[in-house]
Amino acid sequence: MAISLSKGQTISLNKVSDNLNHLHVGVGWDPAIPKGLIARLTGPKEIDLDASVITFDQKKEPTGIVYFGKLESPDGAIKHMGDNLTGDGDGDDEVIAVDLTRLDDTTETLVFFVNSYQGHTFEEVDNAYCRVTDADSGQEFCRYTLSDKGAHTGVVMAILSRNAGDWQIKAVGMPGVGRTADQLVPDALRHI
Repeated sequence: MAISLSKGQTISLNKVSDNLNHLHVGVGWDPAIPKGLIARLTGPKEIDLDASVITFDQKKEPTGIVYFGKLESPDGAIKHMGDNLTGDGDGDDEVIAVDLTRLDDTTETLVFFVNSYQGHTFEEVDNAYCRVTDADSGQEFCRYTLSDKGAHTGVVMAILSRNAGDWQIKAVGMPGVGRTADQLVPDALRHI
């Protein structure tokens, strides 16, 4: 059964499973239903959000980024599974796959974001979430639902960090100011 995380809550992957090495971090969202009669008649507009991940070493220095423009990390451990331009449909809109066994030994922290390169704000988004599944079984083991709205264009969704041989995931859900993943590095540093 999946754990519904609250903002700031952390869980250990070792407590979820002894052999959890292949993860899918999925994000999903829906375009908000517009307000006003004319807007409702035209329907919700397409919202293009982008999932991304930035890796950091032990000194909290950024070491890599995976996003729609760079779909794989140099070590092959992190792969972006494709860009959804609309937010339409059910389920995960974008997925990042992580193979913990292939991560570079210097990687200590992975920070997962969702942001809008086109400048859409989270006032225009409904039902945003981040969830983590076992990539081998498809079993969801945790989910964080974002309820905060605002004029920001990015959100630090979750942090996956190495802690004495154990990987832990923390729900963050804090606004960011960048429209691209590399612009969100300062936001990531505030939370690791």
